[in-house]
Amino acid sequence: METLKSVLSSFCTGVAVITARERDGRPVGMAVQSFSSVSLDPPLVCFCPARTSTTWPKIRAAGAFAVNILAADQRELCRTFAVTGGDKFAGVPWRAGGNGAPLLDGVLASVECDLEDVLDGGDHAIALGRVTALTAHRAGEPPLLYFRRAYGRLPRSARPAASASMSSSMAAARSRSEA
Repeated sequence: METLKSVLSSFCTGVAVITARERDGRPVGMAVQSFSSVSLDPPLVCFCPARTSTTWPKIRAAGAFAVNILAADQRELCRTFAVTGGDKFAGVPWRAGGNGAPLLDGVLASVECDLEDVLDGGDHAIALGRVTALTAHRAGEPPLLYFRRAYGRLPRSARPAASASMSSSMAAARSRSEA
């Protein structure tokens, strides 16, 4: 197990916070590093929550969620959502997205999804989300990275130039899938 963890920690990942609203309106969220694009047509993403997570059943029951992609300066926000229990949203500014899920202030981008399917992934679940909306909030800013069990960031020389808004490409993808 330790060898597996050690070797796989050689793969650098981004960090995101998955958020949703319970039926009573309370926000819930969890930090993940297992977020990925799956398909452009239809637009699908996935994340892999541990089966032992106490937050995952609440997100699953909500049926809709948001992926909040963290910026390099959001390590503390990540730590807030990485813990079990407590009020993770205390002092965290957010607004409701179109699907009701919390969109956290200051993130690089947000991806709103409807829960499409949940697959078996051993000691984790594989949650597939159908993308319903997305927004780039801080184009050109570096992401929060996780590498060898530590947070990091891209060196300034490796940062790409700011990219165009993703909204138009999302609208085009939605039009193709509805045709």
